[in-house]
Amino acid sequence: MGIPKPLVQTNQMFMVLSVLAGLIIHSAILFLPFLIGVYTLVTKKNPIILFSRRFLKKPANQYIQEDKEQQIFNQWIATICLALSLLSFYAGWTAAGYALGIMVIAAAAVALMGFCIGCFIRYQYMMWRHRRRTRT
Repeated sequence: MGIPKPLVQTNQMFMVLSVLAGLIIHSAILFLPFLIGVYTLVTKKNPIILFSRRFLKKPANQYIQEDKEQQIFNQWIATICLALSLLSFYAGWTAAGYALGIMVIAAAAVALMGFCIGCFIRYQYMMWRHRRRTRT
């Protein structure tokens, strides 16, 4: 079963707004999306999506569905970038902290506009694996 697209978009908007707040107000705010990311990766259940599900106007299966495994892959990328951003800020590497946070914002914002960078990366990886297997 997939995830209704409006719920994925809600999560993407949460990422944009929370990481932006972390970069503008204080880097400690980045712990919120980071901890939600860790929780999602451990449980395979995203609290933002679970909470937002109640606001759907139609049954979940009547929306365009996004692939759950792809969303988990994307969550891995975002969570790793947020972890590195937090570590960078606390190590005093402010520029790296901002750069990694901006990468998360950019990826989520571009996904809201219709292009999934994580999907592109995963597709390229899968094609590379396929080509590697077929050569032997």
